[in-house]
Amino acid sequence: MAGLIPKAKTYLREHGAGLLTEGLVNFVGPYVIFTLAKKDLGDVGALMASSAPPILWSLVEFARKRRVDALSILVLAGIALSLLAFIGGGGARFLQLREKLVTALIGLVFLGSAALGRPLIYQLARATLMRRDASQLESFEALRDNIHFRRTMMVMTLVWGFGLLAEAGVAVMLVFSLSIRAYLLVSPVVGYSTMGALALWTFWYSRRQRQKGEARRAAEAAALAGAPTREG
Repeated sequence: MAGLIPKAKTYLREHGAGLLTEGLVNFVGPYVIFTLAKKDLGDVGALMASSAPPILWSLVEFARKRRVDALSILVLAGIALSLLAFIGGGGARFLQLREKLVTALIGLVFLGSAALGRPLIYQLARATLMRRDASQLESFEALRDNIHFRRTMMVMTLVWGFGLLAEAGVAVMLVFSLSIRAYLLVSPVVGYSTMGALALWTFWYSRRQRQKGEARRAAEAAALAGAPTREG
């Protein structure tokens, strides 16, 4: 934990402005827009208007990075599904439910990739390395056929898939138990808490598996080094 605090401070210092902007776009903006537009547009119209900032922000971020990889495709799929959520009739509750289909479908994509033996976490990690640290990409890809590495990628993919489905399930319950305005306040908290918990677990689990791998390789090296001595 002592080592995590400096890293957290560094991360906040480097990304604090971006996190604040995302909070304004995805949390404060939708709530304020819904509150101001509800009287003139009604619940459905105000909900559609309140969804504009997050969708526009996603499009701007994608256009700014201008990269097409597994991570970008996942973001684009989320944007497309969010836009499709507004097609069709129904009341405000059903509109909120259609929006949560985005999270549920992405969760199913994770689980489907695991079922096909092509864990999505591997593709996302590879895309991240291509963006940030291409020097480590070759060593990362070299582990692709390692049984322990593949098991790690599979477990992480399953946890993310089930985690996103669980978030969607909680959101569905909140849709029917809270007012629309209260849901706009609570839903982002649930979403960010879920993503934060999954990210922290991923960091802990990947670090634990990496340490176990290093210990395993050290033990194998020691066994090989000691083999001639025992034979003699």
